[in-house]
Amino acid sequence: MHKQEEKNLYLLGWILLGIFLSYLLIAKFSHFRTFFHLPCLFRTLTGYYCPGCGGTRACIAFLHGHFLRSLLYHPVVPYTAVVYLIFMISHSIELLSKGNFAIGLRYRDNYIKFAGIIILVQWILRNFLKWKWGIDVLGN
Repeated sequence: MHKQEEKNLYLLGWILLGIFLSYLLIAKFSHFRTFFHLPCLFRTLTGYYCPGCGGTRACIAFLHGHFLRSLLYHPVVPYTAVVYLIFMISHSIELLSKGNFAIGLRYRDNYIKFAGIIILVQWILRNFLKWKWGIDVLGN
C-alpha cells in the first residue's frame, strides 16, 4: 500500500471513530439502538448461527469493558478493536513526530484474511457444538 493510501486509511479511521462516537451519543439519549435487536434471519430460518451472530453482543460487552465476554460472543470484535487501536495510535505517533518515529502499523491483507479465518472458525465451531451436543453458546 502506498503512503497516500495509508494516510487515507488513517483519515478514514478518524472519520469512523467520529461516526461511532456520534452513534453512541444518539443511542444514549434515544431509542435508536432498539433497531439492532432484530432477530437474525439466518438463525430464524435454519436454527443455526450465522457468521455474524453474537457480533452486537460482543461490541456491547467490549464497550462495557467485558473483554473476555466480548471474545466469547464473537472473537473478531476484540481482534478488530486491537488492530484498529494499534494502527491509529502508531500512525498518530508517526504523524505527531513528523516521521521521526516511523512506527505506523502498515496495512497488510493478512489482517483481513485472519479476521475471515476467525469468523469462519467460530461459525463452524458454534454450529458444530449446537448440532452435535445441542450446546447453544449464545444462550438463545
